[in-house]
Amino acid sequence: MGKRAVLEVIALDAEDALAAQAGGADRLELVTDMAADGLTPPTTAFTAIRAAVDIDLRVMLRLADGFAAGDAERLTEVARELRGAGADQFVLGFLDAGDGVDLDAVERVLGELDGCRWTFHRAIDHAADRDALRKHIADLPGLDTYLTAGSAAGVDEGLPTLLTEAARAGEPGYEQQLMVGGGLRLDHVPQLRAAGIDAFHIGGAARPEGWTSPVSAEAVREWRRVLDAGGAGGAG
Repeated sequence: MGKRAVLEVIALDAEDALAAQAGGADRLELVTDMAADGLTPPTTAFTAIRAAVDIDLRVMLRLADGFAAGDAERLTEVARELRGAGADQFVLGFLDAGDGVDLDAVERVLGELDGCRWTFHRAIDHAADRDALRKHIADLPGLDTYLTAGSAAGVDEGLPTLLTEAARAGEPGYEQQLMVGGGLRLDHVPQLRAAGIDAFHIGGAARPEGWTSPVSAEAVREWRRVLDAGGAGGAG
């Protein structure tokens, strides 16, 4: 009955990518510098990962910690360079000083992406008004996913918001896929799946030994198993 849930795993390098793909990941989010919550990886890292695996790759466009766009000129250059290297899916999201969406910065970057598919990331969890942000950017080209924990504090606190937003799927501003990530645990999955949420994002959960260790194919496999078992009407 329920369609297979999307499992996205954070990958820092080709070793991570291979383990994630082996474990059953559908897609990778490529970043560097997790101490800053994930910044744009070097183009060489993208090309190495692209050569190593054949699943979808979404590349982070973020130059500094926080959610301000910072140097928009540099951002567009980086986006152009990644496009030139073959990147065709991205992750981005910028807030202005009032914690509303920085539409100017987002649109400048999208100008380089030629309609590529992209995720608006957890900047939404830091926005002053989530609903307003969604409506502001609803019609931007290529936007197909929101990565959110429902709260800046993570899924534990954001669960009510996630369930409310899942129930609004298909309404104006809510047509995009809701991908849950940020303090996500396996025990959250049944309730989220029951609410119709079908996309999940893990970083630390794919690395039982911590961020200094590579992705564990076994950890990813366990997530794949739980997600596949947790679908509506899915067999165990």
